Amino acid sequence: MAKTRLTLSRAADGCILYKSATGCSEHTITDYRYAYRKLLTHFDPQTPIADITRDQLIQFLAWLQHKHIAHPAGGVAPRPPRKLAPKSEYNIHVACSALWQWALDEGYVQTNHLRDIDPPKFEPPAIEPFTKDQIQALLKSAAWSRAWHNRPSVRNRRPTADRDQAILLLLLDTGIRRSELCRLTVADLDLSTNAVHIRGKGRGRDHKERICYFGKSTARHLWRYLTPRVQNDTARDADPLFVVGPDDAPRPLRPNHLRLTLKRIGDRAGISDVHPHRFRHTFAITYLRNNGDPWTLQRLLGHSTLEMVKRYLRLVQSDCADAHRRASPVDNWRL
Repeated sequence: MAKTRLTLSRAADGCILYKSATGCSEHTITDYRYAYRKLLTHFDPQTPIADITRDQLIQFLAWLQHKHIAHPAGGVAPRPPRKLAPKSEYNIHVACSALWQWALDEGYVQTNHLRDIDPPKFEPPAIEPFTKDQIQALLKSAAWSRAWHNRPSVRNRRPTADRDQAILLLLLDTGIRRSELCRLTVADLDLSTNAVHIRGKGRGRDHKERICYFGKSTARHLWRYLTPRVQNDTARDADPLFVVGPDDAPRPLRPNHLRLTLKRIGDRAGISDVHPHRFRHTFAITYLRNNGDPWTLQRLLGHSTLEMVKRYLRLVQSDCADAHRRASPVDNWRL
């Protein structure tokens, strides 16, 4: 019996349903939905997916790169129309390849054309870790308000100081992702072994769990943050580790709230570009600079491959080259 000639719209719905059912993360599903909206803008949604040719897909990717204008939605302030970033074009290629591979596995197409089309190239953003002085400034900013304009020596301790300092140190000491930190429960934290149980980005088959570790100072700040909640019986095992709101009605800390909290701490400290992933970069680079091995780092970060770790290694090796140029005995002694 011949397979139904599935329309592109129905194929997109079927692929998303399959990816969601098999455990892809919410972030990945959101990326797929975004990519398929672009696909359905360019093609007639009722076109059978089997009728779309390789040349037509090349034309679609060229349209994305040269002609399509995106209209960003959401956010605190409106954003003007703009062309897609190269990374967005790359992500759309990946999502479309996943769609055609799903259709191939299900028997709706004969080949995955995207496998024969090179993805758009993009330059990954520069990695700039925090310095020790910047971390100290952020910790101070998390604890204390701005100085009064008429009494510069007066600062007030912020009501969320213990929570925010614990967040900063845990991000720095473990390199966990924003979503992973917000997903933590009280039971995930083990202060007897200075370890935290991390549930990774996905669910189902992509559900990556791991154990990350932290030092004594981070443990001390976590204990200080949790103790009042334990005494008030608002820190039971299933409760979120980090919360917002009043003590009698706490709510889970959400990723967007975490992003805004870190930005505001950075603004008070006079440090730009303060976001969760920068702590992850700082953890990884500092770990390697302190002679940590890349394979253990890969496991601690929850990466499937060594590709990202290799980027960190290149930065550390560049540090070594610069240090040798400054300290070369032959050059310094002018031999």
